[in-house]
Amino acid sequence: MRDILVGVSGASGMPLALCLLRLLAAMPDVRTHCIVSSGAAAVLRAECDAGPELLTTLADACYAADDLGAGPAGGSWWRRGDTPAAMLLVPCSMGTLGALASGATRNLVQRAADVALKESLPLVLVTRESPLSAVHLRNMLTLREAGAVIMPFSPGFYLRPQSLDDLLAQTCGRIFDQIGLPHNLGRWTGSETARPR
Repeated sequence: MRDILVGVSGASGMPLALCLLRLLAAMPDVRTHCIVSSGAAAVLRAECDAGPELLTTLADACYAADDLGAGPAGGSWWRRGDTPAAMLLVPCSMGTLGALASGATRNLVQRAADVALKESLPLVLVTRESPLSAVHLRNMLTLREAGAVIMPFSPGFYLRPQSLDDLLAQTCGRIFDQIGLPHNLGRWTGSETARPR
C-alpha cells in the first residue's frame, strides 16, 4: 500500500484535481490523503459549483488546511509503510510556489510540501499560471534545485484527445509517471512512421 498525499491550492485547474483523485481512488494499492486549502475551496465554487467535499470524499483520509499538527506536517508520517509517501500538489498556485521557495509556509498544504522537500521525497508541483513572471520562474528553479518536479499543466495533443476528459487523464498519467505509479492512461511510444534500421 502506497500513501499519496494530494494537496490542492487556490489556482485554476480543479477539474484536473478531481480527475486525479478519481483515478487514485480506483487504484487498489494506493491510500489517498487530501488537503484542500481555503483558496482552493473558493476556486472549486467558481469552477465546479461545489465545495471541498467534491474532492475530499474521494480520499481515504482528509486533513484541514489550518491543522498544522496533522500527520503530514511531520517527517515520520511520510515513512510509515514500506514505500515512502509522495505528494502531488494539483493545482499549485503561484502563492503556494512562492511560499515553498521561501520556506515561509502558512497552511498544511504548504507545510506538507515543505516536509516532502526536506525529507527528499517525491513532490510534484502542477503549476497553473500564464504568462509567467521572472519571480515565478526563479521560484520554480529554486524548487527544482531543491528536488521538486515542476510540471506545468501543459497537455499534449500527440495522443489525439477527443475530449477534455482525455486531456485530463493524459496529464494524470504523466503525473503518475513522475512518482512511479503504473497506469494505462496512454503515453507516447514513437512515431508510427519510424522504421527500424
